[in-house]
Amino acid sequence: MTTPPVSMHQTLRPQFHFTSKRNWLNDPNGLIYYKGTYHLFFQHNPQATEWGNMTWGHAESKDLIHWKQLEDVLHPDALGTMFSGSGVVDWHNTSKLGTAGHPPLVLFYTAAGSTSPESEGKPFTQCLAYSDDGGKTWQKYSLNPIVPCLAPGNRDPKVIWDDKSKQWVMTLYLDADRFAILTSPNLLQWKQTQTLTLQSSDECPDFFPLKTVRSGKEYWIFSAANGHYQAGSFDGTQFQPIQTPHAIDHGPNFYAAQTWSDLPDAESRRIQIAWMRGGNYPGMPFNQQMSFPCSLTLHSTRQGLRLYRWPVSEISKLWQHTVTFSSHSLVPGTSLTAAGAGELWDVSCTVECTENSHFSLLVNGQTIEWENGRLHCMGTVSALPLKNHKVSLRVLADTTSLEVFGNSGCFSWSGCMLPAASAQEIALQCKQGAVHIQKFTVHALRSAWPPDQG
Repeated sequence: MTTPPVSMHQTLRPQFHFTSKRNWLNDPNGLIYYKGTYHLFFQHNPQATEWGNMTWGHAESKDLIHWKQLEDVLHPDALGTMFSGSGVVDWHNTSKLGTAGHPPLVLFYTAAGSTSPESEGKPFTQCLAYSDDGGKTWQKYSLNPIVPCLAPGNRDPKVIWDDKSKQWVMTLYLDADRFAILTSPNLLQWKQTQTLTLQSSDECPDFFPLKTVRSGKEYWIFSAANGHYQAGSFDGTQFQPIQTPHAIDHGPNFYAAQTWSDLPDAESRRIQIAWMRGGNYPGMPFNQQMSFPCSLTLHSTRQGLRLYRWPVSEISKLWQHTVTFSSHSLVPGTSLTAAGAGELWDVSCTVECTENSHFSLLVNGQTIEWENGRLHCMGTVSALPLKNHKVSLRVLADTTSLEVFGNSGCFSWSGCMLPAASAQEIALQCKQGAVHIQKFTVHALRSAWPPDQG
C-alpha cells in the first residue's frame, strides 16, 4: 500500500529548517559531504511522533537549504536500537570495505542494547555500517561490534581522520562527564588512548581541528551535547585543553550539535547543525526540527579562544524582498518599522548605543531586548557586551523558531516557539537612551520546500 504524500506546508511546519516528513526526529548523525552532496542522517522514530524505536533517517542536499528525505538506513537489530554516531569517507580504503574506484562511506553508531525486546540483556556497543555506492545503499559490518562496551551507556562515537598522525580518531561518551579517545589505522580495530572530562557535560561529542581567523594557528575543539566546548592541542593520542569550557549557544533548544566531515579544502568551512529540541507542534504529523546550518570560525579574543557561529551563505537563495534603512536615530518611545506581517525572515541590524541604552527588536511577535550588556529573549538572559560602542544582531525567523546571532557570530541563541496569534510587524524600538541605527535590513524568505503535489 502506497503511503500518501505529506504536506511540507502545514501551519506549524518549519519552512527553511529541516524536519522529517513524518514522526519523531532528534540528534543529527553521520554528517558526510561526498561528491557535491551533503548527507544528513538523524535519530528517527518511523512509527510515532514521540521518541523511541531509534532508527537512522536519511536526507541529502546539494546546498544545505533544499533537502530530500530518503529511505531510512539503519534499523534496530539484535544488538540494540540505533543510537547516535557519525560518518566519514574512507578515501584511502583503509578499511578495505570499498571497491575499485569507490571509497566507502562509513557510518559509526551505538547499538543500544536492552532498549528493545530483541536486544534484552545486551550492552551498549559501537558498530559500523558502510556504503560502496556513494550512499545509495548501506550494509552493517558483519563483525559488529567494533568497540565493546567500555562503560554502561557508552555511546555516540564521533570519528575523524587526523592527517598529522595518519590515523582515525574516535571520541566516545562514557558516563557522567567522562569521554574517551580511541585511535585506529583502519576503522575496524580500535585502541583507547585517553579518558577525559568536560565539566557539566555529557553525550554527543564532536572533535575537530580549526584554525584561528587571523593567525591561522590550529587548535582542536572538543564539544559535548549541551554545546559546551574547549579548545586545546592534540598529539594524535591525547587532547590537552588550554581553557575552561565555554558555551557556543545560549538558547534553550540547542542540543547534540555535530559538524560535517570531508568538506573539500576549497570550502574552508566547518559547518555545524544541531537538534532544536523541545519544540511544540500540536496536531502535526512530525515532531522536532534541526537548527539552520552554520559556519564555525575560531577567534582569539581577550577572553580566550572563542567559536563564532554564522548562518551559511546559501540562505541568500531564499531571499525574496529586501528592505534596508541606513543612518536612522531613535529617541525613547519611537520605533522604526521595516516590514509588515509575515513568517519567514532574515533580519539584521547594527545599533550604536551606550551601556545605558535599552532597545528592542520585534520579530514574529517575539521581543528581543538589549539592555546593560545583556540580551533578553523568550524568558532567557545572556551576556552580549557592546563592541566598539555597537550591538549587531541577526535573526533567522521561521514558523516555529528564532535563531539570534550577535556581534558577527560571537553570540548565538536558538529557541522554539509557537507562532503569534495575530500578524506582527518587524520593528526596532528605543526604550531608553538615544540609539542610532547604522543599518537595518530585512529579507523576506521563501519556503525551501517544493510546492505540494496534487
